[in-house]
Amino acid sequence: MIHCLRPWPARVLLACLLALTAPWVGAGEAPSLAEDPQLEARVMRLAEELRCLVCQNQTIAESHAGLAIDLRNQVREQLRAGRSNEDILSYMAERYGDFVLYRPPVKATTAALWYGPFALLAFAAAAAVFVVRRRGLAEPAAELADAQRQRAAALLADEPESRS
Repeated sequence: MIHCLRPWPARVLLACLLALTAPWVGAGEAPSLAEDPQLEARVMRLAEELRCLVCQNQTIAESHAGLAIDLRNQVREQLRAGRSNEDILSYMAERYGDFVLYRPPVKATTAALWYGPFALLAFAAAAAVFVVRRRGLAEPAAELADAQRQRAAALLADEPESRS
């Protein structure tokens, strides 16, 4: 006779294991907002001007990466210290480079960011014009010789005697 294990001991054991591991699996604590709503609004406006260095296609206002949260906290602390928006943006650019600015300034080191897409578009347009002109200048097909024309006519007319 086959002995069946009762399901309740396994369930109790599983529940105990889950209860023991629960403290390590808990969700992170939500970041606290500034007590001053005006300060928090300024933080978020500045956070929209700074790129997340982890995500790279999001601002630090949109990102939930740990570094983005740290950068928002730095902005909050600097605003509390009385620094202006321009001071904070220049501090971040000094520390992390112009890449941290979502709209980097136009200068020699960022010229590729600003003008690169237009250069690629101009190159693609020039290549398209070159290809179209080259196809248009191709030599027309050579005229058929009289013998080839007669053979083609015979094939089309389905004349078996001329196929040899």
